[in-house]
Amino acid sequence: MFYVDDNGNIVPVLHPDKTELSDLVDYERERTIIIDNTKALLQGKPAANILLTGDAGTGKSSTVKAVANALWNEGLRIVEVRKDQLRSIPKILDELSSNPLKFVLFIDDLSFLKDDDNFNALKAVLEGSVTAKSNNVVIYATSNRRHIIKEKFSDREGDDVHRNDTMQELISLSERFGIHVTFSKPNKETFLHIVHHLVKENGVEIPTEEIDGLAERFALERGGRSARLAKQFVDGLLSKI
Repeated sequence: MFYVDDNGNIVPVLHPDKTELSDLVDYERERTIIIDNTKALLQGKPAANILLTGDAGTGKSSTVKAVANALWNEGLRIVEVRKDQLRSIPKILDELSSNPLKFVLFIDDLSFLKDDDNFNALKAVLEGSVTAKSNNVVIYATSNRRHIIKEKFSDREGDDVHRNDTMQELISLSERFGIHVTFSKPNKETFLHIVHHLVKENGVEIPTEEIDGLAERFALERGGRSARLAKQFVDGLLSKI
């Protein structure tokens, strides 16, 4: 795993996230799409840029990192790019184009204000400029927002032509990604399934009925269910044992 420093240099992450695919529970269909696309990249086949959207804590970022950890020995590397560095992507692509390894440029928690210059910079790359067509690099971005742009109700005001133009601009970036994967908030059954897996994995010996009640109360007190909350709940149990 690498990141881009403030000088635009690609440098290694000293303490990379060690999340493995085996650590992730459910969302198999979503992960399979990402794994298959990444394997296509490694095999020299056409691979798409991917936008991962959905509720916070559903495992979007963890999935990208886990895929990188699973496939690093096949020649995959991940380079994290901050939102304020998006205008450096053409330079990064030029630098990586002659490298025999394959790369995922990872942009986490992507969102923009309307008329943000970084929005136009990323859109230009995704539209398929010459430098963006390197066959050893794809872009994976995560966002909690479906259309990435922070839209205001005032943006929808005006005549029909103006309103339609505005709405098309707001969704234009997300449409530039070849694959869009949505991580939905887990329902009660899925949430408890994740909890049960983590409880078993960590050797917590508490009756299932008691676990379920505690987990549901934990989720309700925090306003909803997510894979992240499931892990936080189990970590809390472990801290008391």
